[in-house]
Amino acid sequence: MQASLRSVRIAPKKAQLIAKMIRGQSVPDAVHILEHTNKKAARIFQELLRSAMANASHNEKQDPQMMVIKLLTVNKAQAYHRGVPMARGRVRPMRKFLSHINLTLGIEGEAPEKKSPKEASQTAKKPVKKTSTTAKKPSTSTKSKPKGTATSTSKSSTSTSSKK
Repeated sequence: MQASLRSVRIAPKKAQLIAKMIRGQSVPDAVHILEHTNKKAARIFQELLRSAMANASHNEKQDPQMMVIKLLTVNKAQAYHRGVPMARGRVRPMRKFLSHINLTLGIEGEAPEKKSPKEASQTAKKPVKKTSTTAKKPSTSTKSKPKGTATSTSKSSTSTSSKK
């Protein structure tokens, strides 16, 4: 019971605000929240939620009113590059951000669906090999105090004593 939108013309930051409001809510509660929220992102999520509900009832033969929003992700997509004219013929760059939104419905109390082995291997991260810091080698620095400083202090002290 999934629905997704690709390259929606809304900034991910703005969409994330509404996503936090309905994430984990039951479907009737989420519909009520979205209807009473005065934001552009709320209209987009409302349409997406209706699509996921239709997928659940038509494809999976489930009652969407008994479902919960299990997974709701908002990812950054490409950005349109535009410009605003400025003085002296310059242009200030402006970026119009796009979003990818994925919504998954599930039954409350049910574990999330497991991915196929092919998908799991693609998303699995390789382990990072850490170096041990317990066995450090002693530093073999060849730096020593400069010889000129010790002799210059002794010369200055002898030269001042001989002048008296």
